[in-house]
Amino acid sequence: MHETRITPREEYGLEIICIENDHLRVDVIPALGGKISSVFNKAYHKEFLWYNAALGLRENHPGDDYDSNFWGGIDELLPNDLPEEIDGTAYPDHGELWTTRLAYEVVENAVSVYGLLPLSGLQYRKTVSLEAGSPEIKLAYRLVNQSGERRKFLWKLHAALRIARGDRLATPARQAKVVNAAASRFGDPGTFSWPAITGIDASVVPEKNGTMDFFYLYDAPEGEMALLTDEGNCRFAYRYDQQVFPYQWYFASYGQFRDHYTAILEPASAMPVRVNEAADLGQCSVLEPGGAIDTVVTIYAGGNGKHERV
Repeated sequence: MHETRITPREEYGLEIICIENDHLRVDVIPALGGKISSVFNKAYHKEFLWYNAALGLRENHPGDDYDSNFWGGIDELLPNDLPEEIDGTAYPDHGELWTTRLAYEVVENAVSVYGLLPLSGLQYRKTVSLEAGSPEIKLAYRLVNQSGERRKFLWKLHAALRIARGDRLATPARQAKVVNAAASRFGDPGTFSWPAITGIDASVVPEKNGTMDFFYLYDAPEGEMALLTDEGNCRFAYRYDQQVFPYQWYFASYGQFRDHYTAILEPASAMPVRVNEAADLGQCSVLEPGGAIDTVVTIYAGGNGKHERV
């Protein structure tokens, strides 16, 4: 299959758009904010994405609680994470995008999902395509502020991945902080040099032991964040523009969070978690009325050989 094939189907009452070539099979769900629900590598017969087997795939609604509806796959958080009032507008848990039903169109060998986020007035478009010669997904974004007002916001990628003991987070970030001591097997030692914390390499995934990790990672010389799996033989990696996503968040549950065993890679435009606090520090996205962000994110989902690495 040298060319990309795009095939819609319906499951659980949802339209799922499958994009497929020689290397990958990728599923996109417009009604779930453009969620990517599957990234399957054919050569390795490997599904990279984690999903919650105890939770049926279904449409979510504005105001829904995210944690109890956490199905997995790749979501995006926009324009916030925790429920928060920003410039007089109250935003719901984990933002608007994940509960927004997007329209879609097929353009040549790509699928575009798009729509207006009603509270923030941000017009969102993501165009998904596959690279012909490698197991890579290209995500081309355009975000436009149509609200008529200045907007401060968080934009965060959110890939929930399957993990096993010994898998490893690979990042060029040099500094780290614990997001929340209650969500840390290390407590909160303050800023530390990644990945060594209390004498332990925090980048290595432990067994399912009832703990969790949640870190901010920063001071990285390049925009890449990856998880090495299958004893280092496979790699799921984000590549992105650090002008858009200057920070990384890393959340991993080893059973503590609702018995889930997954790691989530989160390139982010803001730090810390609350947009108002990040704005006070000059560490969040800002768009003036009519302003736009155009950027490309690449996902690599394949083997970790030198010829295949991002």
